[in-house]
Amino acid sequence: MLLAFDIGNTTIAVGVFRGKKLLKDWRIKTDKEKTGDEYSIVLLSLFQREGIPSDKIEAAIISSVVPPLTPVFQDLSLDLFGLEALVVGPGLKTGMPILYENPLEVGADRVVAALAAYGKYGGPCIIVDFGTATTFDAISAKGEYLGGAIAPGIQISAEALYLKTAKLPRIEIRKPRRAIGRTTVSSMQSGLYFGYIGLVSNIIAQVGKELGKEVRVVSTGGFGGPLTPEVPAIEAYEPHLVLDGLRILYEKNKAG
Repeated sequence: MLLAFDIGNTTIAVGVFRGKKLLKDWRIKTDKEKTGDEYSIVLLSLFQREGIPSDKIEAAIISSVVPPLTPVFQDLSLDLFGLEALVVGPGLKTGMPILYENPLEVGADRVVAALAAYGKYGGPCIIVDFGTATTFDAISAKGEYLGGAIAPGIQISAEALYLKTAKLPRIEIRKPRRAIGRTTVSSMQSGLYFGYIGLVSNIIAQVGKELGKEVRVVSTGGFGGPLTPEVPAIEAYEPHLVLDGLRILYEKNKAG
């Protein structure tokens, strides 16, 4: 079995694969202060609860946008499973040309998601990842990673309103019943929710124009579930896109 870690700024996605099948996945809160021992306890308890034998883990792969946690999970892989985990970065074969001016600037999760989306949907395609930041990645018809756009995530936008104003409260992000809010909270929810849908729709339209052909659009990320149905241009929500991409990337590199 393959153990995959996607270490993000807010959560860490963990997936266990048998072949191409994702047997189980979890999300753990990202905490840069936690030690490898603490993460190990959490992981082993999850394995035990789901009846997954740790001695059946045969390989591990890590995608990380939180550099301090990368060695923590490398050590965890060695200590718990006796495995040297593959780490997404220079040296791993992706089979996808990265046409960024500096390819090293592209987040590991963006490359991995692009691999999975192109493998399933072909190109040209756009991947919208509703994470801590919302990213938009463009893939050509030939399977080239072209670049994209990065916007503040909807949660960051909500926190900015609370932190940078004197009287606006911290609010729950949810769809209001009407666009015209009659309270401060409902007005903020309207601006955030409907405004964010407009932001996403417009960026997809602009990127689609530059791709120049009929484009397929898929989404992923924690806020993708509730927001995807609101954006007609997005045809599918793939909650495990990065984990699936990690499996694909491992398959491309396991001989090494």
